[in-house]
Amino acid sequence: QVQLVESGGGLVQAGGSLRLSCEASGGTFSNYAMGWFRQAPGKEREFVALISGRGRSTRYGDSVKGRFTVSRDNAENTVYLQMNSLKPEDTAVYYCAANTRFEVTPDGYSYWGQGTQVTVSS
Repeated sequence: QVQLVESGGGLVQAGGSLRLSCEASGGTFSNYAMGWFRQAPGKEREFVALISGRGRSTRYGDSVKGRFTVSRDNAENTVYLQMNSLKPEDTAVYYCAANTRFEVTPDGYSYWGQGTQVTVSS
């Protein structure tokens, strides 16, 4: 059983930056690909970023490419999402999730954090 706890959300002005963290416990962290997803009110959960277990491969959603960077520190059991050039449309609850497979669809993820709110003001 893997437990995930996100932190780092908050309120930021458009053009600003935030870094989200997700700390894992209860499993062998490097065995899991880690994904970031987000969900805005009234919208479906959206893929944001993905990083493989050893950090060698990454993927990004089209709406965040070039602005967001995913990374991980397996010694600290933590995955990060650096978000730059934030836009009001990035406002959402952001979730990290763990998967034994490297995939972008949320259905395959067994473990989810509780989410952290990111609000970008215009």
